[in-house]
Amino acid sequence: MDQLADVVQQIVLSYAGGGLDLRAYPLANEAQGVYAVAIVDYPVHKRPASFAILVRLENDKVIVEEDLTDRPIVDALVRAGIPRTNIVLAYAGESIPTEQT
Repeated sequence: MDQLADVVQQIVLSYAGGGLDLRAYPLANEAQGVYAVAIVDYPVHKRPASFAILVRLENDKVIVEEDLTDRPIVDALVRAGIPRTNIVLAYAGESIPTEQT
């Protein structure tokens, strides 16, 4: 799982940076396997801050909770070698698998 976490973190955080009238800040909680990019208007705040991307790891699945980018993160994850079957686009209505006991 550490290798998966490293790949996901690197990809998610690569979406951070600046742009015209906004800033994108990388966020990571490695202990919980949550990676995100928060966006805020800059320098004048006109809208509430939000997430451009929010991804979490659960078992061997990469769950994409939010993706508001023009470069879908699912494509970058697949290019990095993560099987599409291990990626859940929760924001698009794909079901999050539940672990069977």
